[in-house]
Amino acid sequence: MAAGQNISSALILDYLHSRPRSLRWREWARGRRYLLTRFGDRSRPLIVLAHSSRQAGSARQVSLSLEQDWLEAPGHCREIYDEILFRAPGLVVIQLRRNNVCACLGHRHPVVREEPFAESHDAFRGVDMGEIDIAYARVETWQALPLSDTAMDAKFLEGSRLEDFHKEQLRLKTLSVVLHEINHLVSPQEPEIAIRERSLAFYHDALAHYVENALATLSLTIDRSFSRLG
Repeated sequence: MAAGQNISSALILDYLHSRPRSLRWREWARGRRYLLTRFGDRSRPLIVLAHSSRQAGSARQVSLSLEQDWLEAPGHCREIYDEILFRAPGLVVIQLRRNNVCACLGHRHPVVREEPFAESHDAFRGVDMGEIDIAYARVETWQALPLSDTAMDAKFLEGSRLEDFHKEQLRLKTLSVVLHEINHLVSPQEPEIAIRERSLAFYHDALAHYVENALATLSLTIDRSFSRLG
Protein backbone atom coordinates (compact mmCIF):
# COMPACT_ATOMS: atom_id res chain seq x y z
CA MET A 1 0.00 0.00 0.00
CA ALA A 2 1.48 3.35 -1.00
CA ALA A 3 2.25 6.10 1.50
CA GLY A 4 -0.76 8.31 2.05
CA GLN A 5 -3.32 5.48 2.12
CA ASN A 6 -5.15 4.77 5.34
CA ILE A 7 -6.55 1.93 7.38
CA SER A 8 -9.69 2.25 9.50
CA SER A 9 -9.87 1.55 13.22
CA ALA A 10 -13.06 -0.46 12.60
CA LEU A 11 -11.12 -2.80 10.32
CA ILE A 12 -8.48 -3.43 12.98
CA LEU A 13 -11.10 -3.94 15.72
CA ASP A 14 -12.97 -6.41 13.52
CA TYR A 15 -9.71 -8.28 12.93
CA LEU A 16 -8.85 -8.42 16.64
CA HIS A 17 -12.34 -9.70 17.46
CA SER A 18 -12.33 -12.26 14.65
CA ARG A 19 -9.31 -14.20 15.90
CA PRO A 20 -9.90 -17.61 17.50
CA ARG A 21 -11.62 -17.34 20.88
CA SER A 22 -8.93 -19.44 22.59
CA LEU A 23 -6.27 -17.05 21.38
CA ARG A 24 -8.22 -14.00 22.54
CA TRP A 25 -8.89 -15.49 25.98
CA ARG A 26 -5.22 -16.43 26.41
CA GLU A 27 -4.22 -12.90 25.47
CA TRP A 28 -6.81 -11.43 27.86
CA ALA A 29 -5.61 -13.68 30.71
CA ARG A 30 -2.06 -12.45 30.14
CA GLY A 31 -3.40 -8.93 30.58
CA ARG A 32 -2.64 -7.78 27.04
CA ARG A 33 -4.83 -4.90 25.88
CA TYR A 34 -5.02 -2.70 22.77
CA LEU A 35 -6.24 0.89 22.49
CA LEU A 36 -6.65 2.54 19.09
CA THR A 37 -6.09 6.24 18.59
CA ARG A 38 -4.87 8.86 16.10
CA PHE A 39 -3.40 12.32 16.00
CA GLY A 40 -6.39 14.62 16.47
CA ASP A 41 -6.45 16.21 13.01
CA ARG A 42 -5.00 13.41 10.89
CA SER A 43 -6.39 10.26 9.33
CA ARG A 44 -2.97 8.59 9.39
CA PRO A 45 -1.18 6.96 10.96
CA LEU A 46 -3.56 4.79 12.96
CA ILE A 47 -1.93 4.16 16.34
CA VAL A 48 -2.32 0.92 18.29
CA LEU A 49 -1.31 1.31 21.95
CA ALA A 50 -0.27 -2.16 23.13
CA HIS A 51 -0.24 -2.28 26.92
CA SER A 52 -0.91 -4.43 29.94
CA SER A 53 -4.14 -4.16 31.92
CA ARG A 54 -2.12 -2.47 34.70
CA GLN A 55 -1.09 0.25 32.26
CA ALA A 56 -4.60 1.21 31.15
CA GLY A 57 -4.35 4.66 32.76
CA SER A 58 -1.02 5.39 31.10
CA ALA A 59 -2.40 4.24 27.74
CA ARG A 60 -5.34 6.65 28.10
CA GLN A 61 -2.93 9.50 28.84
CA VAL A 62 -0.88 8.71 25.73
CA SER A 63 -4.09 8.61 23.71
CA LEU A 64 -5.11 11.99 25.16
CA SER A 65 -1.75 13.48 24.22
CA LEU A 66 -2.24 12.39 20.61
CA GLU A 67 -5.89 13.31 20.26
CA GLN A 68 -6.00 16.54 22.27
CA ASP A 69 -2.57 17.94 23.18
CA TRP A 70 -1.38 17.59 19.60
CA LEU A 71 -4.30 19.74 18.43
CA GLU A 72 -3.64 22.36 21.10
CA ALA A 73 0.03 22.76 20.14
CA PRO A 74 0.87 25.86 18.05
CA GLY A 75 0.44 25.47 14.31
CA HIS A 76 4.15 25.87 13.55
CA CYS A 77 4.89 22.93 15.89
CA ARG A 78 2.53 20.63 14.00
CA GLU A 79 3.68 21.84 10.59
CA ILE A 80 7.22 20.61 11.30
CA TYR A 81 5.81 17.08 11.46
CA ASP A 82 3.38 17.31 8.53
CA GLU A 83 5.60 15.51 6.03
CA ILE A 84 6.93 13.07 8.63
CA LEU A 85 3.45 11.93 9.66
CA PHE A 86 2.30 11.77 6.04
CA ARG A 87 5.21 9.43 5.27
CA ALA A 88 4.77 7.37 8.44
CA PRO A 89 3.53 3.78 8.22
CA GLY A 90 -0.25 3.63 7.96
CA LEU A 91 -0.34 1.54 11.14
CA VAL A 92 2.04 2.25 14.03
CA VAL A 93 2.08 -0.09 17.02
CA ILE A 94 3.32 1.52 20.24
CA GLN A 95 4.39 -0.90 22.95
CA LEU A 96 3.99 0.77 26.33
CA ARG A 97 6.59 -0.37 28.85
CA ARG A 98 7.26 0.85 32.35
CA ASN A 99 11.01 0.96 31.76
CA ASN A 100 13.56 -0.17 29.21
CA VAL A 101 16.57 -2.15 30.43
CA CYS A 102 18.85 0.21 28.54
CA ALA A 103 17.19 3.23 30.25
CA CYS A 104 16.21 4.71 26.87
CA LEU A 105 12.94 6.63 26.55
CA GLY A 106 11.94 4.68 23.47
CA HIS A 107 13.07 2.82 20.35
CA ARG A 108 11.86 2.29 16.83
CA HIS A 109 11.68 -1.31 15.66
CA PRO A 110 12.20 -2.03 11.95
CA VAL A 111 10.19 -5.26 12.33
CA VAL A 112 6.80 -5.37 14.06
CA ARG A 113 6.92 -7.83 16.97
CA GLU A 114 3.58 -7.33 18.74
CA GLU A 115 1.84 -10.69 18.26
CA PRO A 116 -1.47 -9.80 16.55
CA PHE A 117 0.36 -7.53 14.11
CA ALA A 118 3.60 -9.49 13.62
CA GLU A 119 2.44 -11.25 10.47
CA SER A 120 0.73 -9.89 7.40
CA HIS A 121 -3.04 -10.34 7.46
CA ASP A 122 -5.76 -9.73 4.89
CA ALA A 123 -7.44 -7.28 7.26
CA PHE A 124 -4.45 -4.96 6.97
CA ARG A 125 -4.93 -4.71 3.19
CA GLY A 126 -1.17 -4.48 2.68
CA VAL A 127 -0.83 -1.30 4.73
CA ASP A 128 2.74 -0.46 5.71
CA MET A 129 3.39 -0.99 9.43
CA GLY A 130 5.91 0.06 12.05
CA GLU A 131 6.50 -0.42 15.76
CA ILE A 132 8.00 1.70 18.50
CA ASP A 133 8.22 1.30 22.25
CA ILE A 134 7.85 3.97 24.94
CA ALA A 135 9.10 3.59 28.53
CA TYR A 136 6.45 5.74 30.22
CA ALA A 137 7.92 5.69 33.75
CA ARG A 138 11.27 6.73 32.34
CA VAL A 139 9.60 9.58 30.43
CA GLU A 140 7.96 10.71 33.68
CA THR A 141 11.35 11.24 35.37
CA TRP A 142 13.11 12.55 32.26
CA GLN A 143 14.37 16.14 32.49
CA ALA A 144 13.78 17.18 28.91
CA LEU A 145 14.89 20.82 29.14
CA PRO A 146 15.84 21.41 32.80
CA LEU A 147 16.40 25.18 32.68
CA SER A 148 13.28 26.14 30.73
CA ASP A 149 11.15 23.54 32.55
CA THR A 150 12.19 24.96 35.92
CA ALA A 151 11.46 28.50 34.76
CA MET A 152 7.96 27.49 33.60
CA ASP A 153 7.31 25.48 36.76
CA ALA A 154 8.12 28.51 38.89
CA LYS A 155 5.27 30.47 37.27
CA PHE A 156 2.69 28.36 39.16
CA LEU A 157 2.02 28.30 42.88
CA GLU A 158 1.39 25.06 44.77
CA GLY A 159 -2.09 23.73 44.18
CA SER A 160 -4.31 22.62 41.33
CA ARG A 161 -2.68 24.90 38.75
CA LEU A 162 0.75 23.40 39.42
CA GLU A 163 -0.72 19.89 39.36
CA ASP A 164 -2.39 20.59 36.01
CA PHE A 165 0.90 21.95 34.67
CA HIS A 166 2.77 18.78 35.64
CA LYS A 167 0.12 16.56 34.02
CA GLU A 168 0.32 18.59 30.80
CA GLN A 169 4.11 18.55 30.95
CA LEU A 170 4.16 14.75 31.16
CA ARG A 171 1.73 14.35 28.26
CA LEU A 172 3.76 16.72 26.08
CA LYS A 173 7.00 14.94 26.97
CA THR A 174 5.36 11.66 25.97
CA LEU A 175 4.02 13.17 22.76
CA SER A 176 7.47 14.51 21.84
CA VAL A 177 8.98 11.03 22.38
CA VAL A 178 6.29 9.44 20.18
CA LEU A 179 7.01 12.00 17.44
CA HIS A 180 10.74 11.42 17.88
CA GLU A 181 10.46 7.66 17.36
CA ILE A 182 8.04 7.99 14.43
CA ASN A 183 10.61 10.35 12.88
CA HIS A 184 13.15 7.51 13.23
CA LEU A 185 10.73 5.12 11.52
CA VAL A 186 10.31 7.48 8.59
CA SER A 187 13.96 8.59 8.28
CA PRO A 188 16.20 5.88 9.77
CA GLN A 189 19.32 7.49 8.28
CA GLU A 190 18.67 10.99 9.65
CA PRO A 191 21.18 11.95 12.36
CA GLU A 192 19.96 11.54 15.92
CA ILE A 193 20.93 15.11 16.79
CA ALA A 194 18.60 16.53 14.12
CA ILE A 195 15.68 14.34 15.22
CA ARG A 196 16.30 15.25 18.87
CA GLU A 197 16.42 18.98 18.13
CA ARG A 198 13.11 18.75 16.28
CA SER A 199 11.29 16.84 19.05
CA LEU A 200 12.71 19.02 21.85
CA ALA A 201 11.70 22.17 19.97
CA PHE A 202 8.17 20.78 19.68
CA TYR A 203 8.08 20.03 23.40
CA HIS A 204 9.45 23.43 24.43
CA ASP A 205 7.15 25.48 22.18
CA ALA A 206 4.03 23.43 22.94
CA LEU A 207 4.63 23.65 26.71
CA ALA A 208 5.39 27.39 26.53
CA HIS A 209 2.13 27.87 24.61
CA TYR A 210 0.21 26.00 27.31
CA VAL A 211 1.84 28.07 30.08
CA GLU A 212 1.05 31.33 28.28
CA ASN A 213 -2.61 30.38 27.93
CA ALA A 214 -2.85 29.07 31.50
CA LEU A 215 -1.38 32.25 32.95
CA ALA A 216 -3.67 34.41 30.82
CA THR A 217 -6.66 32.48 32.15
CA LEU A 218 -5.37 32.83 35.70
CA SER A 219 -4.88 36.58 35.29
CA LEU A 220 -8.38 36.97 33.89
CA THR A 221 -9.81 35.06 36.88
CA ILE A 222 -7.92 37.26 39.34
CA ASP A 223 -8.99 40.45 37.58
CA ARG A 224 -12.63 39.38 37.71
CA SER A 225 -12.29 38.54 41.41
CA PHE A 226 -10.99 42.02 42.16
CA SER A 227 -13.73 43.62 40.07
CA ARG A 228 -16.37 41.89 42.18
CA LEU A 229 -14.76 43.24 45.33
CA GLY A 230 -14.64 46.82 44.04
